[in-house]
Amino acid sequence: MSAALPSAPEAAPILSLEDVHKTFGHQQVLAGLSLSVQRGEALVVTGPSGGGKTVLLKHAIGLLRPDRGRLWVDGRDFWSVGARERNALRARMGYVFQEGALFDSMTVGENVGFPLRREGRLSDAQLRDRVEECLSLVHLSGTQERLPSQLSTGMRRRVGIARALTRQPEILLFDEPTAGLDPMLVTVIDRIIRELTQTLQVTTITVTHDLRTARTVGSRVALLSGGVLIADAPGEVFFEMEHPAVRQWIEGSPEGPLLAEEERGRRNGGRR
Repeated sequence: MSAALPSAPEAAPILSLEDVHKTFGHQQVLAGLSLSVQRGEALVVTGPSGGGKTVLLKHAIGLLRPDRGRLWVDGRDFWSVGARERNALRARMGYVFQEGALFDSMTVGENVGFPLRREGRLSDAQLRDRVEECLSLVHLSGTQERLPSQLSTGMRRRVGIARALTRQPEILLFDEPTAGLDPMLVTVIDRIIRELTQTLQVTTITVTHDLRTARTVGSRVALLSGGVLIADAPGEVFFEMEHPAVRQWIEGSPEGPLLAEEERGRRNGGRR
């Protein structure tokens, strides 16, 4: 009888949060959160408002430093390396803010090209080409000369995505990309996120309340509540789970283990 062949080692995650704690004032927002994301994965983190989803994202890109715990990016301990290496690791990520966070006084082209213009490494012609390439990826070619005030809400969100693409990131972080959009625009944004994941082969982490977005873009879905992940599974498995908190969240029931935002505020003495 032949010996069993050794199994291939599991690939190291491209990004990991390890036992992360974060407190603002009297409120603990992250309470020992641990999370690993594999290269090419499309992770969706969902859960109640005030549960720490945006705080998780800001820790993932190093905009916030944990009170305790570690951030690993491609095997490097983010907060243990020097500032230059931290900036290099952060440059491998693109962050899409919830409302686009565009500069009102700049044109679309100037907004998208802003990160590269600050670096000063491209000629004007190269910069224009890169801006057009990024806008085409979000189906907004030809809008370079418009101002944000001349765009719809959905278009402004897409410009924000284009700007996050300019430095060719390996990881894209989306903070509530479909919040406040009508169902048709939600579909447009969801499709773009899926296209980017597939065509650019980037790793994506999306936080959202929108369960349709979670179903559409997530190869894996996690539920965040109380500062920790209480459920985490492949997308097709997550929505069939019998976990009480998962069922409560999917069904939108006020009854169950998840606390509504008002109840959390009451238990914290009104502190947020």
